[in-house]
Order: sequence, then structure tokens, then C-alpha cells
Amino acid sequence: MINKNAGLYLHIPFCMRKCSYCDFLSFPAGEDNREQYLKQLMKEIKERSLLLEDRCVDTVFLGGGTPSLFDGIQIGRLMETVTKYFKIEKHAEITMEMNPGTVDEGKLMAYKTSGINRISFGVQSMQEKELALLGRIHKVEEFRKNYQLARRLEFENINLDLMLALPNQTLQDVKYNLREAVALKPEHLSCYGLIIEEGTPFFQEYQQQELRRQAGEERVGDVLPGEELEREMYQWTCEFLHKEGYEQYEISNYSLKGYECRHNMKYWERGEYLGLGLGASSFLDNRRFSNVTDMKEYLSIDIGRMQEELVAEEEVIDRQAAMEEFMFLGLRKTAGISKKEFKDNFGAEYKQIYQSVHERMVHLGLLREEGDRICLTRQGIDVSNYVMSAFLL
Repeated sequence: MINKNAGLYLHIPFCMRKCSYCDFLSFPAGEDNREQYLKQLMKEIKERSLLLEDRCVDTVFLGGGTPSLFDGIQIGRLMETVTKYFKIEKHAEITMEMNPGTVDEGKLMAYKTSGINRISFGVQSMQEKELALLGRIHKVEEFRKNYQLARRLEFENINLDLMLALPNQTLQDVKYNLREAVALKPEHLSCYGLIIEEGTPFFQEYQQQELRRQAGEERVGDVLPGEELEREMYQWTCEFLHKEGYEQYEISNYSLKGYECRHNMKYWERGEYLGLGLGASSFLDNRRFSNVTDMKEYLSIDIGRMQEELVAEEEVIDRQAAMEEFMFLGLRKTAGISKKEFKDNFGAEYKQIYQSVHERMVHLGLLREEGDRICLTRQGIDVSNYVMSAFLL
């Protein structure tokens, strides 16, 4: 008997070229390697579908990397395998990440036929200078053509990813990017601040520049916006998108009414999901686990031993860890967390566990209580990592 829903995440780790800021599990690969991976991924789908035999899949997310490096036939084979082995809800949200410049009319038509009903374009910026700085492969005009083509093919749920706080970026740059993006009328926008991740070319470059600045040298190279300017960029983004009809439902995500990303909401609400593919993470039966991250190892696993050899890391979430997750994931949403849901989940009142933390955060103006809901204030969102860390028991 099917008694609950779960999400499905499929990781496609390939890209045309690694971007300067990216620390995701992705890399360039030839057509033969991509096809070999696809075949192994379909074997994994078949073998591990038993993990969701009592659940209906209501969201599917093809992420990467760049899933749109697969052609229409390959995505068709992949989705055919998914629908064969999983119980897909009739109105499931099926998202596919795409990089501008990697799709054409034939691909998009095939993707739509295979069941993709939500597109997430990784545009990142509407200016050529910023795309070049980030190491993106596309031009602004390529993105515009891809977007208009998707609309002509009647894709009715499109997300645009945009990045804020880029090196040398001004508030005027942010305003231009957002205005150009909103003029296209996407249903959803994800607006993330750039994070310089260790191990990326950006990290090496800006670490060296910072050392030279600390040594007293004159201004060197590109400069990241300071905290005050980054906060101003973020606040302007929130206010502008609100005026344009986009609801901020999570720290970095905005949508028209009814177009919230259902798949990502599972992450923030501790819903269940199964991740398939290289390095993919899962959360099922109060257990978090993730697949191996080495491609040779992944491809070498025999189908009959996948359940034993695929999982590289695993953690059973105890009550304390579950409460912590409930708080720091739930507070990412602008609606915050429900005290009633907290009690239903853990058999204890919210303030019985978090009274002192709650009072301190309210006193600092970082948290507010509205009936059953506990939410971050606007000031709290600015220092959200600090607030969320306070709820670690």
C-alpha cells in the first residue's frame, strides 16, 4: 500500500567546462563516457526502485552538472526507465537543469515529450562581462533564444538562477540583471550570493589577492563586494521582486503564486527523497546516505551488488539531530517553522527545548513569533547562519 510521497533526484555530473566558482561534483566527459554513465544510472534506477516501492514519487529533479548535455533520445530513455520502475504521481513536478547554449528546438521538444515540465536555466547573469568572469560557456543572446524557444514550445514553469555579489559588481549591475530577468516573466527566480568555495579557481585567486592586500599592497585585481554592499544588493532584490509579484518563500528563492519549487521544499521540510547517480544524497526512513563519488568506482559496481557497494556515507538521524534539522532547515523558509508540527514530530513543546535560544534571538531582533509560526526577521535573514547555528543542541 502506498502511504506517502517522496522525491527523486538524478545526478548528471557532466559539464562542457568547469566554471571558476563551481565546487559541485561535475566535470567534462566525452560522449562515450556519458553514454556509459547513462546505462549504469538506468541500472541503478531499476535496482534501487525497491527503496520507494511503498511511496509515490511526486517530484523528479535532474540536476548536475549539465543534464542538457544528454540529447533528447538519452533523456527519453532515462525518463522511460524512471516511469517504468517508480510510481510517478500524475501531476508530478519534473525539473531539468539546463545551461543556455546546450539546447536547441529538437532537444527541448524531446525533453517535453519525455515528461519534463519544469526548466531551470543556469543563466547567472544578464551581462557578458560577468558571464566571462564566472567562466560560463554561454552568451546572453544564447540564453534569450533558448528561453523564448522554451516558451514557444509551451514550457509553463521556468526558473532562472542568478548570482549576486560577484567581484567588482555594483548595485546598479544587480538592478540591471534583475530587471532584464523579470522582463522575461519567469515563474521562479533563485538569487544566490556568490560563495568562494575552497578548491575552486576563484578560491585560489582571491586567497592570494587577500594575502597581498594584507601585506599592504595597493588594490589588487577584482574585489568582492563588502558585507554592507552585499546586504544592500540582497535587500533591493527582495523588495524589487516583491513589487513585481514574486513571493520570497525561502532565503534565496522567489516565485509567482503556486510556483514554489516542490522538490526543494522537500529538503527544507525534511521530506523524503532518493538520490541516484554519482555522489547523490538521499533521506529515507530517518536515514541520510550518499553514493560513491569516484566515477570509475561507480561504473564498476555490479547491478546485483548496488545496494551494498553504492553507499559511501550513511547516518541514522537521532531525535536530537532531527530537531536541529527541523529548525535550521525550516527557518530557511520565510514562513518559518510551526510549533505544532514541532510537537507532533518530537513529542515536546518547542519552547521546552529552545526557550533560552528563542528569547535571545527575539531580544536581538533576529526572530519573531506570530501565532503558531517562528520566523526569521529581515535582520535575522541577514545573519541567518548565526541564527541557525544557535539551534544546534
